[in-house]
Amino acid sequence: MKRTLLAVIVSTAFVATAAHAADAEEGFVSLMDGKSFAGWKKAEESQETWTVKGGEFIAHGARCHLFYVGDDKPFKNFHLKAEVMTTPGSNGGIYFHTKYQERDWPRQGFESQVNCTHGDWIKTGSLYGIVNVGHAFSKDNQWWTQEIIVENNAVTVKVDGTTVLQYTEPAGAQPGRPFTRKIDQGTFALQGHDPNSEIHYRNIRVKRLD
Repeated sequence: MKRTLLAVIVSTAFVATAAHAADAEEGFVSLMDGKSFAGWKKAEESQETWTVKGGEFIAHGARCHLFYVGDDKPFKNFHLKAEVMTTPGSNGGIYFHTKYQERDWPRQGFESQVNCTHGDWIKTGSLYGIVNVGHAFSKDNQWWTQEIIVENNAVTVKVDGTTVLQYTEPAGAQPGRPFTRKIDQGTFALQGHDPNSEIHYRNIRVKRLD
């Protein structure tokens, strides 16, 4: 009787937890199929930098950015979640409000930094060149969830649920040159750019907020 009651309690708790998780992810759409680059497009340079293995996108090699091209409608207000893992000394990033480029660094949009222990002092979650965070809220060789939330002129970045930064774009802000770093609309991109870096991405999903 006690064992049966315990099993019921555990089962009920599991169902409740699963239901809560489902509610938390309501409205999110996966941007990965777990086995290919379907919906994504590599830049024309150093395409061997990107591979797919075990449901993960892996960046390891010279500069090549991987752009999401699976939706013709640009993303403006959204909530993006991505699971990320780095090896020691690695450096990468997640771009948003960007657009496809064949070569070079993405000039449109923002980069949300991925960096736990690389020599660059600007660490994970920073809006590179706009709001730079010197403390790493992530650790190498461990998966973390990086969230980017854009609502009108405000950007929030979280790492494993901790708010790393909240940025409100000043009224009248103008695009910079050569990097716009201006809230607008566009797509997402993942950065690979350093042969000594290895970045893993998985379970990338997004929820539109407009």
